[in-house]
Amino acid sequence: MITVGIDIGSNTAKAALLRDGVIAGTILIPTGYNAKNAGEKVFHDLLVEHQVERDAIDRVIATGYGRNSIDFADKAITEITCHAAGAHYQDPGVRTVIDIGGQDSKAIALDQSGRVIDFAMNDKCAAGTGRFLEVMARALEVDLDVFGKMSHEADAPAAISSLCTVFAESEVISLISKGEKRENIIAGIHDAIGARVAAMANRIALTDPICMTGGVARNGGVVKALMKTTGRDIKVLKYAQINGAIGAALIAAH
Repeated sequence: MITVGIDIGSNTAKAALLRDGVIAGTILIPTGYNAKNAGEKVFHDLLVEHQVERDAIDRVIATGYGRNSIDFADKAITEITCHAAGAHYQDPGVRTVIDIGGQDSKAIALDQSGRVIDFAMNDKCAAGTGRFLEVMARALEVDLDVFGKMSHEADAPAAISSLCTVFAESEVISLISKGEKRENIIAGIHDAIGARVAAMANRIALTDPICMTGGVARNGGVVKALMKTTGRDIKVLKYAQINGAIGAALIAAH
């Protein structure tokens, strides 16, 4: 059986191809301004790259904020369910998933079979999301891809007191004008995200082992800050950014 999961996020569109429940290929592209077009393109590109005919696909499940725009999908399912399924597949021992994407962050508690037993979500504010990091990177004139590395070089993380993106950006600009080192500012930004996400995650009963998914999981500085704030070890899954699409493809197979 061949299934495809498509996860349309605010920043990136992801797709995963499974053959008989085994990952056979993944792909990621920018979402752009049109979620429907992104869904069609990521699906097309996945099939071309892995030389699979469209008629050979048994089922397609869509997830993510743009899931309802994927009209060729057999079903649209919430990303909470898909991230839980994907994380359980990648590491069956995981009991808590912390997912930080471009537009929201979420914490999901799983049982031993990978079913969702509780979750908390921050979807009303950009603080603690990839969007927050993008705004800060622009203010600092630093490539977002080097944020994690630079924060490890900090000697005294700056204090970012505001959890509001607009006010935090003003704080960052003020710190720049005072001559604060970029590395210290970035470390302070990561600490602020860690505090915000930890507060959200603590609304559920955090149970070890904990894993992290979503695009922000690629930033080692955020992972480190979150571990410091929660006092827990946090594992970054191999397919962290593709996790939702993998979960969707798994659900499509059942």
